[in-house]
Amino acid sequence: MNILSKFDLLSHRFRGLCPVVVDIETSGFNSKKNAILEISLITLKMIHGWLSINKTLHFHISPFKGAHISHDAITFNKINIYSALRGAITEHEAFTIIFSKIWKYVKKNNCKKAILVAHNASFDHSFIIETIKRIKMEDTNPFHNFAMFDTATLSGLMLGQTVLAKSCKILGIPFDNNQAHSALYDTNRTAILFCKLVNIWKKIGYWPLNNIKLVKNL
Repeated sequence: MNILSKFDLLSHRFRGLCPVVVDIETSGFNSKKNAILEISLITLKMIHGWLSINKTLHFHISPFKGAHISHDAITFNKINIYSALRGAITEHEAFTIIFSKIWKYVKKNNCKKAILVAHNASFDHSFIIETIKRIKMEDTNPFHNFAMFDTATLSGLMLGQTVLAKSCKILGIPFDNNQAHSALYDTNRTAILFCKLVNIWKKIGYWPLNNIKLVKNL
């Protein structure tokens, strides 16, 4: 394998970490007291060094026993936690499926672990870590415990904008505010944004690292 071809593989792009784009809708802002009510995850693929969307997972989740439900939160995200039409499952059921799928994705790409990608990633990461602790699934957690990629930060650096809708607009990604704040929709937009940002970096010549002289000479 020559020096360029190895960088066409997902396993070499992010230090052996497979990116998984995540968005959640919750019953409030406190990761210890509030519940994840909806979660969507998107795996990615790399073809000839270019990153794109692969597969999507999506679940509605029942609040855990004793979870605090903020009226403002569910009014904002328009989730009716009492509706049977949601098809909600327990945290443990959802995360068992999620972890199984992600580990298969990680192994298929010869990576070591997954790394969470999200817009304002610390929010999503904190809820996922607290959920993992609550359902005692630490031993099967595929995600890196503290590293993550934040598209708000990346957009701020590369586009001068940190709002998801505005970042998408700059790059010509359609964004429907009427569909926003749905985990499924926001994850899709975030995944497209992340792929475009990564691919821009490649297109302008700063990846792979054999072009590091370009960076040093700036």
